[in-house]
Amino acid sequence: MFFRLLMESFRRQRRRKMLAGLAILLGTTAVTAMLALATTIGDRIHQELAVYGANIVVFPKADLLDVKVGGVDVKPASGGAYLKESDLEKLKTIFWANNITGVSPELAIELAIIHDHIEHGIRASGLWFDHPFGSGNSRTGALQLHPTWRLNGAWPTTNVYPIPVVVGVGLAQSLNIRIGDDLQVAMPGTTGHNRDAEGPMLRVTGIADTGGPFDNQILLTLSAAQKLSALPDAISRADVSARTKLEDAFARKDPDSLSPQQREIWYCRPYANSIAYQIREAIPGAQAEQVRRVEQSEGNVLARISGLMWLVSAAALLAAGFAVSAAMATAVLERRGEIGLMRSLGASKSAIALLFYTETGLLAVFAGTLGYLIGSGLAAWLGARIFAGDGAGAGFAVLNPVLLPVVVALALVVAIAGSTPSIRAALRMDPSAILRADA
Repeated sequence: MFFRLLMESFRRQRRRKMLAGLAILLGTTAVTAMLALATTIGDRIHQELAVYGANIVVFPKADLLDVKVGGVDVKPASGGAYLKESDLEKLKTIFWANNITGVSPELAIELAIIHDHIEHGIRASGLWFDHPFGSGNSRTGALQLHPTWRLNGAWPTTNVYPIPVVVGVGLAQSLNIRIGDDLQVAMPGTTGHNRDAEGPMLRVTGIADTGGPFDNQILLTLSAAQKLSALPDAISRADVSARTKLEDAFARKDPDSLSPQQREIWYCRPYANSIAYQIREAIPGAQAEQVRRVEQSEGNVLARISGLMWLVSAAALLAAGFAVSAAMATAVLERRGEIGLMRSLGASKSAIALLFYTETGLLAVFAGTLGYLIGSGLAAWLGARIFAGDGAGAGFAVLNPVLLPVVVALALVVAIAGSTPSIRAALRMDPSAILRADA
């Protein structure tokens, strides 16, 4: 009898059920789209803000020390200390290794070059341009961390002779250097004609516009810079790009001042500070600090977008709840005679409530599942349109199975919460009064 009443309810009140189901469908579609976007938008924002540079910088701890003689700072510009390029492999061993999306080591050196028979003191930087790093076919380097760099020519990706280099646009203009020019390196301890004969040759393969200090430098591969400076395996610093959690008050605490339990929680959260702390632990003699300008920009953008998504989700669910409540109130009013008859025949309040809640639950499960499917497609479409410039649409999966039970559960909560006031009002009705009114 229970299932017969249930089926008759859907057959005779198709319009009411359709309106309630449509409200739940629209609400769960909006929620699914917002949740699906929220699960991947952090990575997309991280990629978009990567144009501002890395959010963690690693440099020798010795650079923090002041070296003064007679009150004069005599520490060399490079700090006189270096990290090991080989130690960068240890970044793969830290707790948040999978959150590290890019690494760009640098070795800053000074070169004396001869161009048009004139010697110039030039600052040069050895970099990774396209270097394998991590598992699979992952590659990283300065080009990944600085996608806005513009180049006329080709990047120096090989160590053939003459040594390929790229010249910054500012330096190229000041010295009238063009692509294809050869630059002679003047070796220490040689003079005159011997300088030209003994120094290695650099060949300009490109002119780069980086919009920063590299515009007045020579850029070459890290291995070439290490050979020219006789500093094998040395780097001056390393820029690290990592996916991080929005910084809060707990993130700014000193981990050494926390209790063991709190320190473990701090350590296991992907704060920029905790990742930098783990880098300091992994690489000997390294000091790692977050670049607050980049990190705070990313955090502010994510916080605002997340707040907007929660607001849209809450508004959609609230509207769906009100729509379900209105539809159920009308349905109960139309079925008051049926309710009164069941009460007079001995049906308990709990049995009547179970009937209405079962109707609502089935409607919520069906509409919630359909809303999940439509919302997932909407999220993929929105993701492809919002981040169409970098091909990021592929990063938005069409279906995320984890969201299905969450969305269906939310649909059930909304449907039950919206129908409860009407069901409670129906159960308070006097059956005899209802039957007399309908007679």
